[in-house]
Amino acid sequence: MSEAAPVVVEVGLGERAYDILIGPGLLARAGAEIGQRLPGRRAAVVTDDNVAAAHLATLRAGLEKGGVNPAVITLPAGEKTKSFAHLEEVVDGVLAAKLERGDVVIALGGGVIGDLTGFAAGIVRRGMNFVQIPTSLLAQVDSSVGGKTGINSPRGKNLVGVFHQPKLVLADTGVLDTLPIREFRAGYAELAKYGLIDRPAFFAWLEENWQEVFAGGPARAEAIAEACRAKADVVARDEFETGDRALLNLGHTFGHALEAATQYDGARLVHGEGVAIGMALAHRFSARLNLASPDDAARIETHLKAVGLPWRMADIPGELPDADALLAFIAQDKKVSRGALTFILTRGVGQAFIAKDVPASEVLSFLRESHPGERG
Repeated sequence: MSEAAPVVVEVGLGERAYDILIGPGLLARAGAEIGQRLPGRRAAVVTDDNVAAAHLATLRAGLEKGGVNPAVITLPAGEKTKSFAHLEEVVDGVLAAKLERGDVVIALGGGVIGDLTGFAAGIVRRGMNFVQIPTSLLAQVDSSVGGKTGINSPRGKNLVGVFHQPKLVLADTGVLDTLPIREFRAGYAELAKYGLIDRPAFFAWLEENWQEVFAGGPARAEAIAEACRAKADVVARDEFETGDRALLNLGHTFGHALEAATQYDGARLVHGEGVAIGMALAHRFSARLNLASPDDAARIETHLKAVGLPWRMADIPGELPDADALLAFIAQDKKVSRGALTFILTRGVGQAFIAKDVPASEVLSFLRESHPGERG
């Protein structure tokens, strides 16, 4: 199985185009794949404690086989690592390794490590080569593709960062076998998102095949490739999110507010779970505004429940701030333009659209209805 040729998805950005390779055994081939595209470069690998324990030795051997002996920077695991302090640590580590501008910074980890490392690569020496080796399902189908990088601020998620495209993404599907089930489910939410945006046949396929995606058969690689194609298409059309790339934020406006409301405490809510609840809320909110049928919202909630994901605010352990506080987090989110709230809403499964000028009063009353501690 490990010798099977990987699926290749190209992100078409002209002279900055790059490949996403998807399949098992890619960590062991990393040196060859990187060397083919960036010959003779030195490298730093940025990872976290958990991923290092499971996969660093395999990657290091794969890099050394390709003639690369990397410096390694290991950080604590978790969302709180996306901070200025850890950004400084990565930048200092790259400089301490005496890497030059033409060398390579490699992210080995989930979305947190990819976002942080990409930001560091984008600013150190005014921009270095960057390779993503995502080790979570969420990172393989979403955050590793498209060049968005960044860290969190106490005022909100991903508010500080740059667009910095990788030179290569290596999505080794074998590493997902070591992923805790909660993390796999969280990534699955981003997978389902692509179906809900504009690929209704893909969502229907997931409803039928999700167990095989979880089990790790060919359906898993097929689903990841389909998600990467969907994302690559959008990124190629709208790299800097001036238009329809914003569709990829389906579920994220509500989801980011819930993450901020839990102080990014991964024990209570991880990003993909926030997106799952956010997607369910976006469909319920669309139904409330008479844009979509409540049946579509119920269908999505049923699927999220079936795979074991949270789908409503009441599923988050502990108390949440009140609806007014949640609205304040939403207003701070980047999907706000000149004070008007922008949401990704829907007219049905696979019919998401960008809604500008959504009245804050409507959002507030919906949040009150949906909030477990208020009328809901």
